[in-house]
Amino acid sequence: MKITFVSLFPHLIEFYFKDSILAKALHKGIFSLDFQNPRSFSKDKYKKVDDYKIGGGAGLLMQIAPLFECLEQIRQKEKNPHFIFLSPSAKSFHQKDAKRLSQKSNLIFVCGRYEGIDERVVEEFANELFSVGDFILTGGELPALCLCDAILRNVNGVLGNSQSLEEESFENQLLEAPSFAKPLIFEKNLKKFYANSVFLKGNHAKIAALKNTLASCKTKFFRPDLFLEHERKI
Repeated sequence: MKITFVSLFPHLIEFYFKDSILAKALHKGIFSLDFQNPRSFSKDKYKKVDDYKIGGGAGLLMQIAPLFECLEQIRQKEKNPHFIFLSPSAKSFHQKDAKRLSQKSNLIFVCGRYEGIDERVVEEFANELFSVGDFILTGGELPALCLCDAILRNVNGVLGNSQSLEEESFENQLLEAPSFAKPLIFEKNLKKFYANSVFLKGNHAKIAALKNTLASCKTKFFRPDLFLEHERKI
């Protein structure tokens, strides 16, 4: 898989891939990274890439020409590019989207800045638009990283243990069951904190049943909408 970030501030993204699981996967060649800066396509001598909105309104907008030419070059050079735009007005991104997009070979994340992206660019290039929540950020870099991380975890070979994917939240419309690390009893300030002893007894059937019960309780409490969906599918 090839991941391309189109951003005015690529250094905000690059650091994320220098440590941990994704750094190892990148080093192994499981995926590759590329960065394209629309500023490189600006004809302005000061490399300006923003301008006022047609019809007025607060704030500046990314100019159409530099971004359009940047994306057009990607479309001409890359094989099967899949353009993803980030917008708070788009549909919410879900785990099922992460799984589906992990099968793509060439993802391009287009990160907006200022008051957003000229709608003509979106209409011409966007294959999909996603939101990470009903709130506004200063740019699309953080949402793009969120999506990229979620997608890459589902790419074969990125995680050391693929079984981790099977037990995660949102599988079967349930949140992941609470987890506990050793020791079974943790003492602090004359207080004891206990984990369920079933986890240490080696009975896999009982452990699985307990995890399912805990996952159901957690989902019912924190995400009743998901729990109802789960109940309908049983």
